[in-house]
Amino acid sequence: MDFPKFLLGDNTDYPDAIFVVHTEYPRFIINLENDDVEWLEDFDQSDEKELAEQAEDLITQANEFYDREVSRYEE
Repeated sequence: MDFPKFLLGDNTDYPDAIFVVHTEYPRFIINLENDDVEWLEDFDQSDEKELAEQAEDLITQANEFYDREVSRYEE
């Protein structure tokens, strides 16, 4: 099964949270309420430089995805 690059997540146990799930490597979940990021990959020290370079761009993309999705609901 193919998944989109980003998914929105919701959970009534966290009523103020807005989760965006990144489904491609490196997989992560970001809570846009407080910008907490949970990485779903195990990284070693050699991966940290690459991850640092990608993380900011991926988090920006996650925020843009959320803004796009919300704007579509408002239409």
